[in-house]
Amino acid sequence: MHPNALLELCAELVDSLMLFDSPADTLVSAFFRQHKALGQRERHTLAETAYGVLRHRLLFQHLAQSGRGPMSRRLAILGWEGNEAFLRGALTDQEQHWLQQVRSVDRKQLPERLRHNLPDWLVEPLQKRLDKDQFWALADALNESAPLDLRVNLLKARREEVQAALEAKGFKSTPTPFSPWGLRLEGKPALQKLEVFTSGQVEVQDEGSQLLSLLTEAKRGEMVVDFCAGAGGKTLALGAAMRNTGRLYAFDVSGHRLDKLKPRLARSGLSNVYPVQLTTERDDRVKRLAGKVDRVLVDAPCSGLGTLRRNPDLKWRQTPQGIQELQAKQLAILNSASRMLKSGGRLVYATCSLLEEENEAVAKAFSEAHPEFTLQPVPDILRHAQVPEDRVDALCENGFLRLWPHRHQSDGFFAAVWTRQ
Repeated sequence: MHPNALLELCAELVDSLMLFDSPADTLVSAFFRQHKALGQRERHTLAETAYGVLRHRLLFQHLAQSGRGPMSRRLAILGWEGNEAFLRGALTDQEQHWLQQVRSVDRKQLPERLRHNLPDWLVEPLQKRLDKDQFWALADALNESAPLDLRVNLLKARREEVQAALEAKGFKSTPTPFSPWGLRLEGKPALQKLEVFTSGQVEVQDEGSQLLSLLTEAKRGEMVVDFCAGAGGKTLALGAAMRNTGRLYAFDVSGHRLDKLKPRLARSGLSNVYPVQLTTERDDRVKRLAGKVDRVLVDAPCSGLGTLRRNPDLKWRQTPQGIQELQAKQLAILNSASRMLKSGGRLVYATCSLLEEENEAVAKAFSEAHPEFTLQPVPDILRHAQVPEDRVDALCENGFLRLWPHRHQSDGFFAAVWTRQ
């Protein structure tokens, strides 16, 4: 494709994303369906450029004011994540001169909001929780793209075997530092046609998400519920931990999300998983399991602010009011899910949020309302779950799991664990 044609397409995509009326990944997928002739490299350039613009929105909008032409084109030029020579072939002499001037700006001298690229309402609680150096380390990490983590399906392969198979295909990987199931790939290679993927030996799953399944510690022959299963990444990890025995329910109110589990389930080799679409968290099928379940994982609907490396649009689409509404929903879901547990059963509450309102505050409210549940120290569970002993304490704060992108190179996660008396 001619450089200018690709840049114009990129500007078109950026323009649609900046409306913030739908999730960015949904819009990008729809855009690619409309432009089926695009090759893999062109799609990568378009997607990475668009996500780069979302990450650095405040900075790029400020810098773009000095240029001419459509704003979306100027933003696409500033966020370009492709071949530099290819970009130059798309630019006019005037645009090249402007870009050179913009790149000479000392960004360290710009106002803080243009450097961290976070909304004011989010900056305040993060700065309150973190010291200055930690805040800026987090802000920098959130403006980078996330690594590609894989979870090895131990029903079908061992981690070292998968690592060797990837190496044989030219893909370098390293074991994840905390999860005994994970591999971290260099770059973002296409996996869909590799045998380790098509045969179900691996699934794409962030290391932090793997740790939530490890905290649940699902065992052979148990009855387990993944209460907000979504597309089933943690469901598959739980099923493998159960060695394909017992009964594992994948609950979700979205049939569309559960549909995404089906092909993954077929690859995994699991036969102990039962996907169930609920009407609400108080569905009769939940009530029928009251007092019968060994373990329940509640990875609750949340702001997703721990995933800004993957979903940078969320920081512009979320609001303080939305956080309050989510907090009420999280507590309602947790209350309902807890009723399924038998005496001695384990409840895990998790989010991919960085905010205390969705994390510690919800855990505290639940504990106060449910004296029959005893809060368990997460470090002890992680040690028992084969997380390296010398790394456990780095994952925890005040007895909870607390993952930060700048500290752990994972998405931001929180988890609390209770046992029912």
